[in-house]
Amino acid sequence: MRVETILLAKGSQVETIDPEATVARVIEKLLYRGVGAIVVSGDGKRVNGVISERDVVQGLHMFGASVTEMRARQVMSKNVPVCSPDDSITRVMVQMTRNRSRHLPVVRDGILCGIVSVGDVVKHRLEELELETSVLRDHYIAAHRP
Repeated sequence: MRVETILLAKGSQVETIDPEATVARVIEKLLYRGVGAIVVSGDGKRVNGVISERDVVQGLHMFGASVTEMRARQVMSKNVPVCSPDDSITRVMVQMTRNRSRHLPVVRDGILCGIVSVGDVVKHRLEELELETSVLRDHYIAAHRP
């Protein structure tokens, strides 16, 4: 299975925010949209970075409450790993584990076309396992009928 399968199920909507937006605006958008990360992009197409709840907490630790007045570009994770719609789910799981990344922007030809979270990947994998189990159970029952 590929990343594109996840995007077909969940949609390709990606929350983005301008690098000059304040962290207070980022927090508001994270809460309002109910997401754990937002892609930082000046044009809504190219990935400059990702700002997640983890980045905000690290900013609070380093800068205190004044972090809310800082710009997204100052707090975001830079050089974030990305994936392609053609990447396998297994490859994405490995990439997330190695980079300790909970969110991967999906990029095709340098253009942002989605985002996948560890939750999306786990959900997809569980559905895949349920289907495999069902097929194996049906095969076993059919093979052992009198």
